[in-house]
Amino acid sequence: MTDKAVREVERRADVRHALATSTATHHRQKRSMGSRHKFWLGIFGLVLIALTVLFYLLRLEFFGILGRYLPMARRATVGAMAIVLTLAASRLVQAFAIERAQTAVTRYNLKRILRLVVYMVLALIVVSVLFANWYAAVASLGLISLVLGFALQTPITSFIGWVYILVREPYRVGDRIQIGDATGDVIDVTYLDTTLWEVGGPYISTDHPSGRIVKFPNANVLTSAVYNYSWPVFPYIWNEINFQVGYDSDFAFVEQVMREAAEEELGEAMLGRVRTFREVLARTPVDELQVNERPSVLFRINTNTWVDAIVRYVVEPRHAGSVKTRLIDTMLARLNAQPERVRFPKGDNR
Repeated sequence: MTDKAVREVERRADVRHALATSTATHHRQKRSMGSRHKFWLGIFGLVLIALTVLFYLLRLEFFGILGRYLPMARRATVGAMAIVLTLAASRLVQAFAIERAQTAVTRYNLKRILRLVVYMVLALIVVSVLFANWYAAVASLGLISLVLGFALQTPITSFIGWVYILVREPYRVGDRIQIGDATGDVIDVTYLDTTLWEVGGPYISTDHPSGRIVKFPNANVLTSAVYNYSWPVFPYIWNEINFQVGYDSDFAFVEQVMREAAEEELGEAMLGRVRTFREVLARTPVDELQVNERPSVLFRINTNTWVDAIVRYVVEPRHAGSVKTRLIDTMLARLNAQPERVRFPKGDNR
């Protein structure tokens, strides 16, 4: 392993964020404004010019036919101008700030926050247009908020949970997590709920997608433990394969077969990546000495008069099921090829 590989991993935005308490600094790429944003900004500019002309004509009482509705028309025109400016400002923020974020997850979260802020500003503008008396508007909104606060306690708690997810990041879009009885990959986080692409479940017994989606309110993150399999600093998990062998088996041979099969399956490239992340992990309080990139084999006495031969290895969470299947097939073939050295339970001796 070279220091260059470690530095390349540490330059990743998600890893730097996870190491923020010690070494992370953010570097932003410069990106030009997309043609799509330029198009919309041009549209907003034309609409703003038209509204400005309309407001000027209303000030000159060019539309005297409106009579007593003229003040309302003026307020509506000013409100429309404010809405256009808000939408234009959101486009600028998206072009010059959000789209320069280095990860898709960061851009996704920032877009959600920007959208929420825009909605709130637009609602404030509409209230300003509809209510000339601000005191009456605030009093009305206060009463409505009080009523809605009691009626919508769960959605409000879920919204607070969404804020918690953004700030504390127990999980992000793309992470594999377990919360309560649900396990899967996060595919969407809205203001009120989270959507998982389920892995496992009651219909299958392996770590494969079940084809179902699971939705749960964001309020659950405030009351339930979240197990995240996708920590950027060490995006691997440990997995085990367990065989039962007799006391008279050649344990050295069993250990050699299981270790070699696991190393061949993982490959030197995978072992090198794990070794690299092991060095990155050393920047955290975790004891990296307990992280062994190569598979290990251990034996344990079983209560059914057999010995458990266990191989433990690291694997990417999304490949855990397929890797285990291939390893079991390879190990059984090699162990069964030497029946004089390995004794498996069979017949009445199971």
